[in-house]
Amino acid sequence: METLLQVLRPLFVPAFSLWGAPASWLELIAFVLALAMVGFNIRVNPLGWPLAIASSLLYFALFWDSRLYGEANLQIFFVVVALWGWWQWLRGTQDDGTALRVRSLGRRELIGCTVAMAVAWPLLGAFLARATDSDVPWWDAFPTAGSLVGQWLLGRKYVENWPVWLIVNVVSVALFAYKGLWLTVVLYAVFVLLSVAGWRAWSAMSRAEAR
Repeated sequence: METLLQVLRPLFVPAFSLWGAPASWLELIAFVLALAMVGFNIRVNPLGWPLAIASSLLYFALFWDSRLYGEANLQIFFVVVALWGWWQWLRGTQDDGTALRVRSLGRRELIGCTVAMAVAWPLLGAFLARATDSDVPWWDAFPTAGSLVGQWLLGRKYVENWPVWLIVNVVSVALFAYKGLWLTVVLYAVFVLLSVAGWRAWSAMSRAEAR
């Protein structure tokens, strides 16, 4: 881990200051890649997935350096899921064997996602509280758990990934503000707006597909 951070250390040099806190080149590059990723996701364009991989690797280094271990390890999960999601969008199929399309969750899947979130949050929170020196283990664990659910929903093209991201992004804004990662705060504030835009766009696609 320290080796990776040392390799990327030149990118931790401040690019500018935002509200009195330095924003590094690493954070700036990750910011731009992440915005482009969401733009492609809203348009259901698979190019969003390689952008997700690149931005996640950069955010992994940034969050680890900020002692946000849940968010940091989540980025590695994002890399793995992005590879899976990329494949799903290119070759994935639904239960009936047809190509994946934008659609809404059924009752069973909705209950499953709710239960997964209810179990993952306390487990992750307890783990971070016991195994790391994080000063915000429970607040770190909530967006981490929510993102696990959101990534699966996104990979399977379910509309409900967007309201999940909306909640995750709102909590993340507060979390990153506490850590003084102001450029990332701006990014996640924009993500809040893009989550609403994505929700509306995918809802319209789902209705059109159902006709």
